[in-house]
Amino acid sequence: MRSPHKKSGGIARLIKAFGYSRNGLRSAFRHEAAFRQEVLLFVILLPLALWVSRSVAEAAILIGSLIFVLLVELINSAIEAVSDAVTLDQHPFIARAKDYGSAAVLLALILAVLAWSAVLWG
Repeated sequence: MRSPHKKSGGIARLIKAFGYSRNGLRSAFRHEAAFRQEVLLFVILLPLALWVSRSVAEAAILIGSLIFVLLVELINSAIEAVSDAVTLDQHPFIARAKDYGSAAVLLALILAVLAWSAVLWG
């Protein structure tokens, strides 16, 4: 069964998808302090990653770990936004979902630290 909200295909769908993605990044930057902080970290560390990398693979690992942090933060922010849209009241399942999202961000940050440590001192 097809969703009535998905009417286009091909290039039109790709153009719309790009627009939705751009809107999501813009909204996250505007509304999420953690995302802004991680973007700042990305902007600072991107040139450093290119400078310290001894190969394209190392650069990909360093930059990929930073992008992964942003990706997980976006998913965490989505969980929080949907949870808040459902209810602002305290609910144990919503608290658990938000905690899971936060834990995922922490693990992504740990992964980034490990990747950078391995490349810099490995």
